[in-house]
Amino acid sequence: MCFSAQADLVGGVVVGALGIDALRHVRRPRELAIASLPLLLGLHQLIEAFVWWGLEGHVSQGVGNTAMWIYLIIAFVVLPVYVPLAVIAIEPVVDRRQQMIPFAVAGAGVSVVLFSVMLRGPVTAELAGLHIAYGIGLPYSTAIVGLYVLATCGSLLASSYPAFRIFGAVNLCVVCLLAWFQKNGFASLWCAWAAVASGAIVAYLRLRTSRAPQATTIPA
Repeated sequence: MCFSAQADLVGGVVVGALGIDALRHVRRPRELAIASLPLLLGLHQLIEAFVWWGLEGHVSQGVGNTAMWIYLIIAFVVLPVYVPLAVIAIEPVVDRRQQMIPFAVAGAGVSVVLFSVMLRGPVTAELAGLHIAYGIGLPYSTAIVGLYVLATCGSLLASSYPAFRIFGAVNLCVVCLLAWFQKNGFASLWCAWAAVASGAIVAYLRLRTSRAPQATTIPA
């Protein structure tokens, strides 16, 4: 998250707690992946606190570098695949699920490209005011960022659930703004926003549970 290690720490704890609450409202196995997303993003923010501390000299360079790699693997390798697959898993309409498959394929392609670039290196992290600027020497970064956005937001926009479509549209607007505003800080700023915005998933699961009749098997 932007601002500081302390902001990451507090944000990670709060979002992680929301994630635990989301898991408490899961009614079917296919909801587990989407309900676990806030917990994953909360953990992601806690990891970035160690990146901050490494850059500030509060923990060893080895700890800071390890945290940086774990943070970027989640951001660049896990999330582009995880998000569309989680949305596909919860989607009850067959046609909609089929429409989401290209987004999952795009996410898988982005993950492979980004991971291969990271392995070639160099992978860097620098303090840049109120955020961390990550660098992996990515060629054609605009195209890759575009596919990343397509994978993570497109599946939400294709959902049959209005709440998910709204969530996807808001995320699309924010991620485009962040990518334009600060390319090197995109990973830190976007993942921070996604962690906070994932509270919408928790709200959806809670409201769905409280409004739905006990005997229902289809989300409202």
